[in-house]
Amino acid sequence: MDTVQSASGLMAFTQAYVVAMLWSSTDDNGDPLDQVADVDDLAPETIERINQDCAAFLAQNGEAINGKYEQAGHDFWLTRNRHGAGFWDGDWPEQDGVKLTEASYTFGECYPYQGDDKKWYLG
Repeated sequence: MDTVQSASGLMAFTQAYVVAMLWSSTDDNGDPLDQVADVDDLAPETIERINQDCAAFLAQNGEAINGKYEQAGHDFWLTRNRHGAGFWDGDWPEQDGVKLTEASYTFGECYPYQGDDKKWYLG
């Protein structure tokens, strides 16, 4: 894979990860996060962590992802946080789904929360 494909793949993966994070999370009032926040509301530390986690996951699992960057980014968020859907639910070949699920779990769970500065962090 050339550098341009790698960069565009990582971008697609990361964007899908953020969309899944915002879609599947809620604020303290129970409102869906994607209705009250967007990427501009994420703290710089949150963006850096997202970028690091996504780059590391993709680097370790690119072969199993096999170019399905958007689906993989979405499933990485859901799987690592044990949302009841993700790599293991049948959309991936079984062997890849197991590998990607196990890899996701090594990153641990994280959930967005709003800081006093009104920016969103991952805890």
